[in-house]
Amino acid sequence: MSAAPAIRRGTAEFYRANIAFFLAAFSVFASLYSVQPLLPMFAEYWVRDAGTASLALSMTTATMALALIPASLLADRLGRRRLIVNALLLTAFLGVLLPFAQVWWQLITLRTLMGLTLAGIPAVTMVYLSEEMDAEALGFSMGLYIGGTAIGGMAGRVISGVLSDWLGWRLGTGILAGMIVLAAISVAWLLPQARHSARDPIRLDDLWRRCRASFEDAALPWLFAGSFLLMGGFVTLYNYAGFRLAEAPFSLSHSAISLIFLVYLLGSISSTWAGGLAQRLGRRKVFWALVAIMGLGMAITNVPSTWVIILGLAIATIGFFAAHGVASAWVTRRATVGKAQASAIYLVTYYLGASILGTLGGYAWTQWGWAGVMLVSGGAALLALMVAIRLVFVSALSA
Repeated sequence: MSAAPAIRRGTAEFYRANIAFFLAAFSVFASLYSVQPLLPMFAEYWVRDAGTASLALSMTTATMALALIPASLLADRLGRRRLIVNALLLTAFLGVLLPFAQVWWQLITLRTLMGLTLAGIPAVTMVYLSEEMDAEALGFSMGLYIGGTAIGGMAGRVISGVLSDWLGWRLGTGILAGMIVLAAISVAWLLPQARHSARDPIRLDDLWRRCRASFEDAALPWLFAGSFLLMGGFVTLYNYAGFRLAEAPFSLSHSAISLIFLVYLLGSISSTWAGGLAQRLGRRKVFWALVAIMGLGMAITNVPSTWVIILGLAIATIGFFAAHGVASAWVTRRATVGKAQASAIYLVTYYLGASILGTLGGYAWTQWGWAGVMLVSGGAALLALMVAIRLVFVSALSA
């Protein structure tokens, strides 16, 4: 380990690193979720049913999940910063190509490849922060990064949704791609060199040992299960809220539906706030309550009123991003062997939840409407709450 001091709050490196990771988080999640408000459009004009249309998002999250552990291994060989910068530049390049897709399989192929390049950023970011940031700065920086994912997810959806409604999806996604290119260049310029993470070209048997260590821990497997359920339930909720609000009696336009994603701003605020709250009160004491808030918001969306549905989405968003921010920091602090691998496993389950439950929710919507969506997303939230309560009673979770 380097003898160089950790990055402390108030220093120039602190501001550069936080701006860089905020832009990286923005870029990753704007790229990842830009197609979500377009799913009803894809279903209408390209593939007919909601389940197949959801593949535009689910294939990206699935390949991203499968690539996360290999990406963490690559990061140990190449270095954290190098992987983050190169992965973001490749993602920007694929985003530029996306508007030129002429048939459905071309769009799905590009979105699948984007999942592979996107994996290099979240697999490494939380580990970089835990290694390079001073302990007093970590909670704020992790919360800001999670906040960046919220704003990026919101902006990607709003920009692509509104512009696609006005100008067509090609111009809408093309303008967003240009923004991602600028952000990627900025990250390459701003991100400080890592000083506390030496290259570590581990063998496959050592990789297996590090991954197994995570599952031998008393808390980490429960956090992995919680990430699957939280993300799966949340993505399912938003995937098909657009389908519901486009139908009678709501009959909202694509632009109006896209603007609903502005509630993601609340997620940015709640994740940063929850990070500080968890440091003061302890993660066990706040995590279950945040999961319960998400579930409450989901339940409220059952009321057949546009404004009440938006309120429910807002409450669910606050609870989800706050819970995710706490759990993310918990994993990196809890893991004592193979931090990069523990972080990657958390994200594997996170994005597999989005892919599996998100697609399942599409077929549930086709069969049973919003009740089917609630069966998937609400059921996932209930199971996540049970996992969170179980974590309260697991011993020695102060790390």
